[in-house]
Amino acid sequence: MQNQNLTTLSYYPGCSLATTARENNSSLVHLFRHLGFELAELEDWNCCGSSSAHSIKTELAFDLACRNLSLAPPGRPLLVACPSCLLRLRHAHLQLKKDPNARSRYETMWDRPFDSELNIVHFFELLDRIGLASFAEDTPQRLKGLKFVSYYGCMLALPPALRHAKDYHGLMERILSSLGATPLNWAYSSRCCGTFLSVARPDIVTPMVNDIIQGAQGAGADCVVTACAMCHMNLEVRCTLTAKVPILHFSEILSLAFGLGTNEQESWLSRHLVDPVPLFKAMDLLK
Repeated sequence: MQNQNLTTLSYYPGCSLATTARENNSSLVHLFRHLGFELAELEDWNCCGSSSAHSIKTELAFDLACRNLSLAPPGRPLLVACPSCLLRLRHAHLQLKKDPNARSRYETMWDRPFDSELNIVHFFELLDRIGLASFAEDTPQRLKGLKFVSYYGCMLALPPALRHAKDYHGLMERILSSLGATPLNWAYSSRCCGTFLSVARPDIVTPMVNDIIQGAQGAGADCVVTACAMCHMNLEVRCTLTAKVPILHFSEILSLAFGLGTNEQESWLSRHLVDPVPLFKAMDLLK
């Protein structure tokens, strides 16, 4: 039953979820509404400063992240879905807390005080906090028979400056297992997908992606479940193998398992380059 007493969270979708991974964004909004949270998207947000910005012009990348922080209303958490966006926003927030000159420049540039208490959370963190695995135990085992591998990518392995933050490896396995799915062991869960080199150097990224997909095939997986929209895109776009494996967003498979977004599921799945519909129909997740 839909929770009518929704708790509002600020929400930063980031560029990938607004463009190439709109199905990730839509399924995440449905999932969190089902769990009792309304996601209030930041008004007029911009790129987090990821991509090539932080390696080409550090100050610009920092300012891009800071502008997003300035848009977050005080007093409520800022939810982020993309691991790369999370990294850029948290790193900028930490720098502002430590550097008085950076804070002064921030307040002059954006004409508002710095919120040192802003809580920037990845959606994994919230799912872990509310105990979604326990929540899911009361639902039918709709994913029974599904064999999957979890792909977290490398961005959740945070840099030394953020080393005390949890990376939540194992969370996808715990939650999907509680819905009846079977997690498989493999050696590629944190392997880099090539990230933004996918555009500039596909010759480098393609063999990296093919290794990951072959690893999933070797493990006997029906699908790969991803934590990152950028990783999802690379695994689909840059794989040149004849035999491919469906790549699923974590929020998407959860929404399907809970029966959410039924009017939008067809549009979600039509955006996949590796068609997951036969798999889901065989599991009776789709009619």
